[in-house]
Amino acid sequence: MKHRAGLERTQTLLFPERLEDYVGPENPVRFLDAFVARQDLPALGFTKARCADTGRPPYAPAVLLKLYLYGYLHRMRSSRRLEAECQRNVELIWLTGKLTPDFKTIADFRKDNLKPLTAVARQFTLLCRQLELFGGELLAIDGSKFRAVNARDQNFNASKLQELLAHTDARLVEYFAALDSADATEPASDKLTREALAQKIAALQEKRDWHAELLDQLDAAQKQVSTTDPDTRRMPTAQGNVVGYNAQLAVDAKHKLIAADDVTNEVTDVNQLANVALAAKENLALQQADVVADAGYFNASEVSRCVDQGLTPHLPKVDTSANTARGLFGKSQFRYDAGKDVYVCPGAQELTYRFRTDELGRGLKYYRAKGCQHCALRPQCTRNKQNRTITREDHEHLMEQMAERMKQHPEKFKLRKQLAEHPFGTIKRAFGYDHFLLKGLAKVRTEWSLITLAYNFKRVLNLVSFQKLLATVA
Repeated sequence: MKHRAGLERTQTLLFPERLEDYVGPENPVRFLDAFVARQDLPALGFTKARCADTGRPPYAPAVLLKLYLYGYLHRMRSSRRLEAECQRNVELIWLTGKLTPDFKTIADFRKDNLKPLTAVARQFTLLCRQLELFGGELLAIDGSKFRAVNARDQNFNASKLQELLAHTDARLVEYFAALDSADATEPASDKLTREALAQKIAALQEKRDWHAELLDQLDAAQKQVSTTDPDTRRMPTAQGNVVGYNAQLAVDAKHKLIAADDVTNEVTDVNQLANVALAAKENLALQQADVVADAGYFNASEVSRCVDQGLTPHLPKVDTSANTARGLFGKSQFRYDAGKDVYVCPGAQELTYRFRTDELGRGLKYYRAKGCQHCALRPQCTRNKQNRTITREDHEHLMEQMAERMKQHPEKFKLRKQLAEHPFGTIKRAFGYDHFLLKGLAKVRTEWSLITLAYNFKRVLNLVSFQKLLATVA
């Protein structure tokens, strides 16, 4: 018995004479082709959607759009990789009609059509709604950090810059001392020459000026600066930290399809709940829905924005009281009496309203007790010399209502992890997209829309029969 033998490389072969014969009747690229053909590309704002009367004819936006959608579906995002695949990938030869745009044309198409590409992702969401793939009853929101095109050593904060400046100053002192010594004595063969010292001093001074300039850019609003991609920030992760972006998703519970996406360079999720939830509400044309998210989104102002728009948040309560960390009575052990507008402490004494103020964009009401100096529970309550004080946010009644909902319907929050983290796991592990290729927040948002579109596209192909999909876009 012999092993299976391949064809001789010199043997003449007859490939299909028609491009139509290159792909099977139920190949997914046929649905991709039909979906793009359905789009009104001039209305979506694609450049060169209409040809000029003069000049060389451009590539049709539909061709380049199909190229990118195919690429993101098959782990190919690089314009140079897509250029190569156009010449050897049978499915792409069929999709593009054997056109072979160069990498610059491919890259420029993505760069010049940021908003239209995002609009295409929304059009696919509308198609999913037409197929009734969204339930619209429960939305799970989560975020994940993705690396960007910016190395860690090209990201700086105030302490890092001050340390670098101090190190540079120390080195300059050493070099100036060596330069003085070189002026006083003849340099030995194993010592730096005077010219070499002068060059090193000039290089250090230039580096110091650059670091000082970066330090001047920092303020209370901008605590970090990145030099390769100025929009990136260093962000904490479970494995340490990355210099990148914070990608957000709203996932519908029915089929784990992504209902809305966003990208921010804010380090935490505390201000992201309402933006993503309201985007999902608009995309799915909802009047009401339940929203679940983890404790990182706990923010009274964000919860208020959701409630005002008919969304019902379910978030676990976060105890941020400094007294709890010290082993003292935290705010959670004080009961609020809405009828009397007072707090009642563990010693059954009332903390009455004193004044209201605005801090960091939050409206706060202050409540203070009387006679704490003579209370037997004082050692367990406060270490301050004054009476115990409690603050209450303007929207805290919404947080109390939400805490009650969490007690009555714990099953909804239990679904959060399996809903929200499923797409991130698929995108990072199955697709291999754990980093962004583009630079700048606007471009990264478009890239994230293309990634989430690829996730939804592949999931829909597994949920709906091929014949029904083609009939829907026909």
